Amino acid sequence: MKRLLDVSDLRVMFHTYRGTIKALNGVRLWLNEEERLGIVGETGCGKSVSALSIMRLIDPPGEITHGKVIFEGLDLLKMSEEEMDKSVRGRKISMIFQEPVSALNPVFKVGFQIAEAIAHSNNISMDEAYKKVPESLEMVGLDWKRSMELYPHELSGGMAQRVMIAMALAVKPKLLIADEPTSALDVTIQAQILQLLDELVRMGKNAVILITHDLGIASEFCDRITVMYAGNVIEVSDSQEVFQSPLHPYSKGLINSIPIIGASKVLKGIPGSVPDLVSPPPGCRFHPRCEFCFDRCRVELPDLREVKPDHFVACHLYSDDSKEG
Repeated sequence: MKRLLDVSDLRVMFHTYRGTIKALNGVRLWLNEEERLGIVGETGCGKSVSALSIMRLIDPPGEITHGKVIFEGLDLLKMSEEEMDKSVRGRKISMIFQEPVSALNPVFKVGFQIAEAIAHSNNISMDEAYKKVPESLEMVGLDWKRSMELYPHELSGGMAQRVMIAMALAVKPKLLIADEPTSALDVTIQAQILQLLDELVRMGKNAVILITHDLGIASEFCDRITVMYAGNVIEVSDSQEVFQSPLHPYSKGLINSIPIIGASKVLKGIPGSVPDLVSPPPGCRFHPRCEFCFDRCRVELPDLREVKPDHFVACHLYSDDSKEG
């Protein structure tokens, strides 16, 4: 399958009054056409920052200091803002942001906002774009006559998320980035939104990056999983492999903490807490919480390497000269 996106050695910093936050520390991601990639990890691990970096939406005090974001053979980090707006954002790559009500403009009606997105992506007039809005709203299961005239504050959480999905997919993007699309919704609405998203991306043959802290959602929706920890990618494999045979101690900890209905096993949490990224620990950033830590882990950052076919892990336990201590 053809490679659509290839992110390598991506580094992002945020300059704050406390010091420089090293948010991304050489992140590597890749995605094929029509593939669904899930990015999972604890809050603050860099999932959303990775997505915003792909879209070139990191604003001061943040900055992308290094790396490549190759999309359809072009490095997005070398493109001008004008080129990104005219040919990439809202055209080839669309994004569903967290908290959909906040992401919508509060002073414009839903119909206008969807029409604006369609007009921008297709270089057509607003009058022509308005004609396409009913189809977009019907596609996500909303009454278009009523919904077009509503302001964002008049929408429920589920309706707002459907509007965001309609807006993102109306432009027929090659890549859809969905950042925690169900985090603010109750379980029933979550299931409806995921089923809707699944149906729509199948019809549109879109590639998808799903960012979530919910491992259950990732396992059901995604073809491949990338696990992140404290700004680093620490494991990558297909969904089934990650959940059945995780390799990294952090991935194992995440999966062991998932409750299973009917199972009697005692859930085991991961000790400690996520490190402060203003002064992260040297070496592997997970080593202060890792029960398998040995001397090399404390001084040397492990590379992401393929240890099984299509299964990558960044852990010294799987280095050729590893030594457990």
